[in-house]
Amino acid sequence: MAVPRNVSALLARHFAHHARPMHPRVFSRGLATAKAPSSLFAPLDTFGDRHIGPDDREVGYMLSKLGYDSMDAFVSDTVPEKIRSATNAVSNETIPALSESELLRRAKELGQANKSVKSYIGMGYHNAVVPPVILRNITESPAWYTPYTPYQPEIAQGRLESLVNFQTMVMSLTSMDIANASLLDEATAAAEGMVMAFTGTHGKKHTFFVDSGVAPQTVAVLRTRAKGFGIKLVIGDALKDLSDNALRSDLCGVLVQYPDVNGAVKDFSGLADSVHSTGGLLVCATDLLALTMLKPPGEWGADIVLGNSARFGVPAGYGGPHAAFFAVTEKLKRKMPGRLIGRSRDAQGKPAYRLALQTREQHIRREKATSNICTSQALLANMAAMYAVYHGPLNLQRIAQKVHGLTHTIKSSVESFGYKAINSQFFDTLTLDVSGAAQDAEAVHAAALAAGINLRRIDDKHVGLTLDESVGAEDVVALINAFASAASKSSISLSDLTPPETLAIPDSLRRTSQFLPHPVFNTHHSETEMLRYIYHLQNKDLGLVHSMIPLGSCTMKLNSTSSMIPLTWPEFGSIHPFAPKDQVKGYLELISELESDLCKITGFAACSLQPNSGAAGEYAGLSVIKAYHESRGQGHRNICLIPVSAHGTNPASAVMAGLKVVPVKTHADGNLDLEDLRSKAEKHKDNLAAFMITYPSTFGVFEHGVQDACKIIHDNGGQVYLDGANLNAQVGLTNPAICGGDVCHMNLHKTFAIPHGGGGPGVGPICVAEHLAPFLPSHPLIETGGDKAIEAVAAAPFGSASILTISWAYIKMLGGTGLSDASKVALLNANYMAHRLAGHYTLRYKNGKGRVAHELLIDLAEFDKAAGLKVMDFAKRLQDYGFHPPTCSWPISTCMLIEPTESETLEEIDRFCDAMIQIRKEAEDIITGKQPKDNNLLKNAPHPLSVITLSEEEWNRPYSRQTAAYPMPWLLERKFWPTVSRIDDAYGDTHLICDCPSVEETAEH
Repeated sequence: MAVPRNVSALLARHFAHHARPMHPRVFSRGLATAKAPSSLFAPLDTFGDRHIGPDDREVGYMLSKLGYDSMDAFVSDTVPEKIRSATNAVSNETIPALSESELLRRAKELGQANKSVKSYIGMGYHNAVVPPVILRNITESPAWYTPYTPYQPEIAQGRLESLVNFQTMVMSLTSMDIANASLLDEATAAAEGMVMAFTGTHGKKHTFFVDSGVAPQTVAVLRTRAKGFGIKLVIGDALKDLSDNALRSDLCGVLVQYPDVNGAVKDFSGLADSVHSTGGLLVCATDLLALTMLKPPGEWGADIVLGNSARFGVPAGYGGPHAAFFAVTEKLKRKMPGRLIGRSRDAQGKPAYRLALQTREQHIRREKATSNICTSQALLANMAAMYAVYHGPLNLQRIAQKVHGLTHTIKSSVESFGYKAINSQFFDTLTLDVSGAAQDAEAVHAAALAAGINLRRIDDKHVGLTLDESVGAEDVVALINAFASAASKSSISLSDLTPPETLAIPDSLRRTSQFLPHPVFNTHHSETEMLRYIYHLQNKDLGLVHSMIPLGSCTMKLNSTSSMIPLTWPEFGSIHPFAPKDQVKGYLELISELESDLCKITGFAACSLQPNSGAAGEYAGLSVIKAYHESRGQGHRNICLIPVSAHGTNPASAVMAGLKVVPVKTHADGNLDLEDLRSKAEKHKDNLAAFMITYPSTFGVFEHGVQDACKIIHDNGGQVYLDGANLNAQVGLTNPAICGGDVCHMNLHKTFAIPHGGGGPGVGPICVAEHLAPFLPSHPLIETGGDKAIEAVAAAPFGSASILTISWAYIKMLGGTGLSDASKVALLNANYMAHRLAGHYTLRYKNGKGRVAHELLIDLAEFDKAAGLKVMDFAKRLQDYGFHPPTCSWPISTCMLIEPTESETLEEIDRFCDAMIQIRKEAEDIITGKQPKDNNLLKNAPHPLSVITLSEEEWNRPYSRQTAAYPMPWLLERKFWPTVSRIDDAYGDTHLICDCPSVEETAEH
């Protein structure tokens, strides 16, 4: 952003006199491909040199500053020798490396192995049409997919506004009072709704009734979740089977689908009254496009409304990732799981967005939590929101009307052949009885497949079909003719079809209320305006396109363009998750290769890619452990030992899996208290189920006693869950199996380079030892898991399958040696940073050799005592230097956790260290009294343009504008401006507003 004209002259004069030279480069950086190829025929586009930031000379320089003459010597002092893996365990022999061009050729081969078949399977998944302006400028844009979760709202106003658009879209279409910023998928959202209903009765009522029209994948996830909470799941006809008094007396809630999985549109208003009379909640899974025509659930009594927003411009992607939506009534808003974006105000009183009620991320409550949600599907929610912005209410309704009209047309045509729709009222889905027209359902499926069409398989007498926006006139003709062929009828042509004159929706269930009246949904309908709106928002957000994001425990590494390219190919994006396996051979081969590589990396025997977040992986892994104990007649084992330093999702996940959490102490040096662990393991040995440990620890150190800790657990009958959040420090150097674990999850969005997307998507697969492999998660529609599998933990059989292509590509391009090198450089970058900051900040933990792992924890408590400066003051000031702050106040409230990753160059690391050192000098001015404690550079940070351009009369600060905005010379060339000043969190929580501004509010501002 350009410097405003009214201060540019001042800045020029200031730096003419005061600028100091930029931090000198030690070396001029060589070409990324400077390493000589092994032969004339070897590729030049090797990936390791592109991904790993420091070149060989920079690595040598950093090692020398730390006192080492080799990387091996450095690693030896950093990673305990007794847990080191063999040097060839993860190497180019075990995982051969592909160049970027070789990778893309291989990806194309696998994509072409997937058959191009038009799927009408439905069941919550559709062939979405992604507007090109959204595909190119959001889905494929690093400005949108590389930012982190908007915990620093001053540098995230763009996607916060877009997520408010998403919330508003959901609230308006469902007619509910409040909606969150997305959940992982429809099935897990339904599980969250079920648990809300259960906890709403304070655990006094245990029966949750699920209507038989709910999708089977949702039912499977509900069964898994219900088990951990002791909820009794009853399946039946919600309109007929709720009269039993014993059932009603124990009823906490009911789940219905609207329209249901078979396409029927039913009136649930009477059911809502009945459920409310018992004190229970009515939960409704629904379809946003259908709600442009159907009476919204909020108008007939639903308490919780949820579903999948993916048909709003997000590809099927063999199951995901997709943004689930979740909306509730006013009385439930403070019990709703997940992230919520709300309006607040900044220090100047101007409107601004922020994450509201952050305790809603219930994992913060640790073992008192009822949900382990710690992420969302932000990128996909933004795509869906932009789809609604682009189309607006009128075009959304036109799309819905076309889908409905074509479905009606197909019904009329196939019924003329002798088929019979069992649902006379529908939106986009038909369930057809084939017995009056074809030999059996298989004959219809055969005719459909011959025409390149997938139908939903139900039983030998029924087939299902679901239409969507992608269906055109030629598709309708082909579909009808497939049914004609199976019935031995003559084919038809488009001229034989007549549009229906009526709707197949009863008058009482037709929508009459207005939706999406807000200006944002009624403005940006030309591509020109849409493009400008997208760029207007992205210019407010800091991502990896601007600078490093050194968030500890988040591993914000490069999301390479080459690994992202296959994601949006139709060969991967257009596949339905329930397509027959012979149509997805390319996907299955890619999945098998990724599972195999992850097992080599972790040292384990088997893998499940189904969990679609890190927390979901924790839950899945603990559920597998519980099932293992039950299989051995030890289902009473329910104690889970967890260090007090663990991430809050650990105890939350344990509770969800039906375990009781017992905390374990840590020493003052950050190491696990092995004696406390031993004492508690022995005390609970008859009931010990599991021990959860993060390695390296959340304090940023490889603990020497990890194997001893695991042995203590095994000796007392428990299993070890190793949290893989910090796996980036292990790859090729050690692994969870060597450390003593039985199961671990990995964050593919950390270690294996899936983008964070501004707050999701993520993938949290689990790898397990051989004895746990039989218990890996199953799926009701596609065979997955072991022969003693737990039920599903996600809606799709392979979770967020389309983004598995990214981690697959990352691993294949680095190869085993490159993966190991990446971990080594990640360790080196963190230790070099600790060396540079030494003497300026207090390093909280290090090992006996003075080394940290891949991240470092600096303690800022001394500045609070000396100058009243908090962690957040340092964080906000870093924004003025163009950096996203490190992780703040976790795992210790007075600390910053800093992780540079292997992707950052020495120059960028030095630039960050220079900024931190300069801020330390600014803090010293406050300590010595040169700057007042209540009106200084840190307390007033950040300094957006709206502050820098204040008039002389309004500028009341004891420092110059230049010092505020341009504290380092390199900011003159490249400056990222926060768009608002510091946001008032308390005001936002006490004035909770979570939707878009109205016409009047927009005009006012």
